[in-house]
Amino acid sequence: MGTRGPKSKFIDIACPNVLCSDYGITDMGNIAGNGTYETQNEKVRKFICRTCGKSFNSRSGTVFYDLRTKKDTFILALKMVLSDIPLRKISYILDVKLDTVRDWLLRAANHSEKVNDIFLKDLQISKVELDELWTFVKKNQFREWQTLRKNGGYG
Repeated sequence: MGTRGPKSKFIDIACPNVLCSDYGITDMGNIAGNGTYETQNEKVRKFICRTCGKSFNSRSGTVFYDLRTKKDTFILALKMVLSDIPLRKISYILDVKLDTVRDWLLRAANHSEKVNDIFLKDLQISKVELDELWTFVKKNQFREWQTLRKNGGYG
């Protein structure tokens, strides 16, 4: 038994703190459960690293981290982009703001490798369709919108 109770059972979880000496290393016994909390989508598990004291959750570092919308709605929006549905129509159909849809695309672009894994594994979407999505996201129009938004000139 350690100083804070029994040895951790979370052998497949690693500390996400880059300053931690156990950063990215699994099966060190340094990760302990720290409760759960309920979101619209699911229960999210909280953890604490016994080495550095950093708290994090099961969504840390994922495309779903701090997502305040239902996971299914987020994934549906990305599927609709793949189907060449304009962003304004997506926002109308899903009853969300256009900026929200654009934020989702930016979030997906920032986690493109992980999103690819989700789409290819769970949703049976082809690699060609994913390439179309990332081509769309990288278009100048999207970059211009992002710049305008950051500078406060949009909306």
